[in-house]
Amino acid sequence: MIRYGILGFGHHARKRLMPAFAGAQVAGMWRRDPTKARADAREFHIPHVFDTAEELCASPEIDAVFVVSPDALHLPHVLLAAQHGKAVLCEKPLGMNAAEVEQMLFATRAAGVVFGVAQNMRYNQSAQIIREWIAEGRIGQPLLAHSQFCYDAEKSPREWIYDPSLATGGPIGDVAIHCLDALRFVMATDITEVSTLARKDALSGAVESHAVVNMGFGNGAMGAVTVTTRGSYRSLIEITGETGVILCENGMTVEHPVDVVLYRQDKVAAHQRVSNGDAYTRMIDAFAAAVEGRGEYLATGEDGLHNQRVLDAAYKSWHTGTKQSVE
Repeated sequence: MIRYGILGFGHHARKRLMPAFAGAQVAGMWRRDPTKARADAREFHIPHVFDTAEELCASPEIDAVFVVSPDALHLPHVLLAAQHGKAVLCEKPLGMNAAEVEQMLFATRAAGVVFGVAQNMRYNQSAQIIREWIAEGRIGQPLLAHSQFCYDAEKSPREWIYDPSLATGGPIGDVAIHCLDALRFVMATDITEVSTLARKDALSGAVESHAVVNMGFGNGAMGAVTVTTRGSYRSLIEITGETGVILCENGMTVEHPVDVVLYRQDKVAAHQRVSNGDAYTRMIDAFAAAVEGRGEYLATGEDGLHNQRVLDAAYKSWHTGTKQSVE
């Protein structure tokens, strides 16, 4: 069994990750507040609490490091893990920019360790069904793609998400990355160009509060990702092809079952209700299997680099008002 150490044990770890550990073990943790760390360890029966991130990465009790710290800490934490020969699973976005992710890839390759990004939605049943239906040709060639992610940031306990010294950005960096990765995954293609319109408001400060990111894909499709931190929760995936449309309302949620629906000629041609509730467990188990050489992990560090380049292009497009190509 792979023994995970969690770096950055905050709200996400408490709400999403700890319930998901089934075929793997959380052997240790570190968080910036040592008092909260000790309380978390008691609550979740985690045997080791480390005083520093380096102590966790160096510990012989840890096989793989799960980086769940704020965005700006991902680079030093990934480098620490690689330095100590530990496999690394890192939350999205991988870094503050693509140059940081390139450093991560160099370090993990040099250390010969498995490196993945925690794009848990690739393990959603809904996304995998959409991918299968597209690959089977059920809608013909994809032409248009849309994904939307909305939530109310004022209700979020993550206090650092408006701080540009810790966060890659507003909802583009926080949740648009889920959307664009989902579109890439279901269509099995990359993003080639980006054009962004975004706005700030009084509460978001230096980062954006809502945005539209238009994209061109390598398969010829065009698409848009729309995001806001000022709306009721929604996570839509919609793909329009030559002969049909696949629609999944709240397709990225893990809270309740969702419907994946195929339309042809304005009529329902196929319908499947699925639950994404096990997506985090499937992701954690798949990464552990990759570390043990028993399988492949769906969201590699290279995938994370492409997504980070898309984010860089999206922010550059917003700030310059020009369309940007993605390397």
